[in-house]
Amino acid sequence: MTVTDTRPETADGPGERGMIIWAALLALFLGALDALVMSAAMPTIIAELGGLSLYAWVYSAYFLARAVSLPVFGKLSDLFAAKRLMVISIALFVLASAAAGASPSMGVLVTARAFQGIGAGGIFALVYVVLSDVALPGQRGKTLSLASSVWGISSLIGPTLGGFMVTYFSWRWIFYINIPLGLLSLAGIGLFFKELREKPGRANLDWAGITCFSGMVLGGLTLVMTGGREIPWDSGPGIGLILSTLILGTGFVLAERRARDPFLDFSFFRYPGFALGNLMTFGASFAIFSLFAYAPLFLQGALSQPPMVVGYAMLSLSLGWSAGSLAMGRTVDRFGARKASVTGAVFMVAGALLCLGFGRDTSPAHCFFVFVIIGLGMGFISLATLLIVQDSVGPADLGMATSFHQFGRTLGGTVGVGISGGMVTTRLFRGLENGGPELSAVLSKGGSGEMMTQLRESLSHLFQPEYQAQMPARTLEILQNAVLDGVGAAFATVAVVSACCLLLGFFLPRDRDSEASG
Repeated sequence: MTVTDTRPETADGPGERGMIIWAALLALFLGALDALVMSAAMPTIIAELGGLSLYAWVYSAYFLARAVSLPVFGKLSDLFAAKRLMVISIALFVLASAAAGASPSMGVLVTARAFQGIGAGGIFALVYVVLSDVALPGQRGKTLSLASSVWGISSLIGPTLGGFMVTYFSWRWIFYINIPLGLLSLAGIGLFFKELREKPGRANLDWAGITCFSGMVLGGLTLVMTGGREIPWDSGPGIGLILSTLILGTGFVLAERRARDPFLDFSFFRYPGFALGNLMTFGASFAIFSLFAYAPLFLQGALSQPPMVVGYAMLSLSLGWSAGSLAMGRTVDRFGARKASVTGAVFMVAGALLCLGFGRDTSPAHCFFVFVIIGLGMGFISLATLLIVQDSVGPADLGMATSFHQFGRTLGGTVGVGISGGMVTTRLFRGLENGGPELSAVLSKGGSGEMMTQLRESLSHLFQPEYQAQMPARTLEILQNAVLDGVGAAFATVAVVSACCLLLGFFLPRDRDSEASG
């Protein structure tokens, strides 16, 4: 299906269209940079602030808030001026970044990250809708690949920037750097951004559906991350969380069926392109964001690599993502979105299987190569499935389809980090407990009783190279094996989910049949 060109005559000039694209991509760069800049910095952050149990929430609070706000802003963009909504989103993101940089504790950092996620949700929803609107007929894939490449380029810079900041300045600057970038983005939006469609200027939002949806997602994620561990299943809070999530989910379904203008139109799931495309991007995001979150723990905790080396190794995921998106944007019209999706899934499965062979003797260069393969797969899938989802609905629903695809990608990352985080921490602590007596004996022989006390008080000492340098070789081996076992569980999960993505790809509709029947 070719999206009808609905641009007003005032936006027909190539120069003006180019300025709109530039302003939108600048805003996207701001949010995309922060999403991954923390990868190399997190071990150092928990070493300073403590709170290892909140490690996953630093990522998940951001992704969850972004997931919930994405479709909300997508809906608002059909009713109100996109320029005003983008200014609000960017301003909120910048203010939350300042608060995150000044965080005195992990709890404050998690809260600030949640508000960053809300701002980023608005940015991401609006940018992809605008780019789809301004794309010339037959060039939507090429135009959207610019956004995908910005994500890849910014995330390519992010891990390296994170490692650089931690090594030479402070982890707090990974947030403070957003302030000048945010001001530049606001200037670009104010000077060049123009509306391409008339908006009614009044809202008819499904508040009941939005509320139930937000509570359902939050409850479900909390169950994934804490159920059976911090919150026992048979405890009062555990049972209450399960019941409230089920009740909110039921309320959401009922609200959408009765709403005059539903928050999420369930009828779109009848279209194979819409349903399978969103499921595939959910799975791919589950896999790659789990790696972004926990591969640094493997590199720094199991391989004893410094933050700068961790940043270089993680760079490869972003490098592959960016290269895959750019290549696909220029060949998708000839290659086909379905074939591109399957090819991307093959790359991800191959890379995930190679991750299963990682050990304490794995080199950073080997990790770099494997992560490039996975990144290439994500670059193919992220763009190809977006085109499939957009082509599965009519032009009038382009904004809704676009924002829901972004929601699926964000939710996939949130759930992936949550599930993988639960596996990592459970296996890691179990490994330390199994090695506890031997660990104590080794430390006692080495006269390091104080070191053992510090380790038991804060596991984050494990991720400090200077602390690891003080350990006897046998002690370090026990600790590294515990980290390897914990992160290995996340690698295995990534492999399984990547295989599921490949299976879904074979059932995607062929490009000529991907249009909605209506």
